Amino acid sequence: MTGRPNVVLVVMDTMRARDASEDVAPTLTALGREGTLFANAFSSAPWTVPSHGSLFTGTYSSKHGTHGENPALGTSLRTLPECFSDAGYETVGFSNNTWITDEFDFDRGFDRLHRGWQYVQSDVDLGPVVRSKSLSGTVEAARERLFEGSPLVNVANLLYSEVFQPAGADGGARTNDHVRRWLGGRDDDRPFFLFLNFLEPHVPYDPPREHAEPYLPDGVSYEEATEIRQEPRAFDVGEYDLSDEEFAALRGLYRGEMSYVDEHLAELRTALADAGEWDDTVIAVCGDHGENVGDHGLFGHQYNVYDTALHVPLVVSGGSFDGDCRREELVQLLDLPATLLDAAGIDAPAFRDQQQGRSLHSGATSEPREAVFAEYLAPQPPMEALESRFGEAAANVSDYYRTLRTVRTRRWKYVRGGDGERELYRVDRDPYETVDRSAEEPRVVRRLDDRLDEWLASFEHADPDAGAGDDDIADATLDRLAELGYR
Repeated sequence: MTGRPNVVLVVMDTMRARDASEDVAPTLTALGREGTLFANAFSSAPWTVPSHGSLFTGTYSSKHGTHGENPALGTSLRTLPECFSDAGYETVGFSNNTWITDEFDFDRGFDRLHRGWQYVQSDVDLGPVVRSKSLSGTVEAARERLFEGSPLVNVANLLYSEVFQPAGADGGARTNDHVRRWLGGRDDDRPFFLFLNFLEPHVPYDPPREHAEPYLPDGVSYEEATEIRQEPRAFDVGEYDLSDEEFAALRGLYRGEMSYVDEHLAELRTALADAGEWDDTVIAVCGDHGENVGDHGLFGHQYNVYDTALHVPLVVSGGSFDGDCRREELVQLLDLPATLLDAAGIDAPAFRDQQQGRSLHSGATSEPREAVFAEYLAPQPPMEALESRFGEAAANVSDYYRTLRTVRTRRWKYVRGGDGERELYRVDRDPYETVDRSAEEPRVVRRLDDRLDEWLASFEHADPDAGAGDDDIADATLDRLAELGYR
């Protein structure tokens, strides 16, 4: 016991609030009953990179500048791991999402940020070996790549990726194995900040049978459901279509993945308890963004700012957050950094000066939010990637290639597109955002449009020309991103 609490931040990638019920996520529900459940938590962006940028810096996308055209986290802002490191904490992360790695500068402030898909941590790109379509190509790629760095490490990673990793595994179980070993060997004289990204709810949805079958529609077998094509970008461009029945089956698989990742959360809790750390730990669990599984005619989480993509589960437990509390006020994920720093008693004045979040800690004096904001600044993948893959069919999604910003109160949600399109929803009566009321409520549109402008003018924006494009991303990374539907 160090006198200061450990802090654990768990991201359940792509987990939306709508499906995070007790029957699907009993561990998360139990944590909420022991601690504090935030029923109206919203991400600041509908996909991984900008959402994690906000989680790590406490700022909105326009300020941290991390988005589809610039997926790397810049160095102009302090990060939450840096704050914990400066305060003497051991800082360790385990990421199963290809975006959240050192390649995109998300390792800043971590003593170690592990890649969950590697058996042994390595920077060697083995993508050419895996994706070669011919024996001669495989042999040539193996000759060139397997002997970079440590050949034994490369062979171990290749065998794990292609042979021994269980079908459908997204790294959650292996991540918990890493955490157990780390907890067993660390110096417990220092408190720790632990970050984990569990990827199971992300496309492709392929949970173990026992997690999927309880949520599949009547008459649909596990084999039938898992054979349904899951390629969001191909769906977007019209290369194939999905029926309502097929989307219902996919929603069953999606819930199965949420059930599976909830099991990993239970394993993590057990690991912390077995190491004697649970009672000294504040843990926050959230989705980084949500998902559309046929909702609004969409598949995945690109091209939109609907609540299906922004409303996420959020639970904080431990310390002052114990006590079966349900809070209904509007909150944002970017409120978490200030909250966790308060929970650890860390000042971090430079970070607090930059951040746009409001601490949710019981000792904070922040006023409740009257509205939440979100942005979709640049689509991912870029149009060039879609044209390369789909040819002329990519033009079918050209209308989606626009910025989107939204302001949401308890009553209204207003969406403004960079192409001039406007949408307005009465979300207190129409929570699924089915009826656009912008034409019949022009005064509300003007009022919320002004509010959006005032918000955008209230802070300094990142340089829009900063950052790197696909040319700076390793081939193996591009391959993994394609598997996740980003290409």
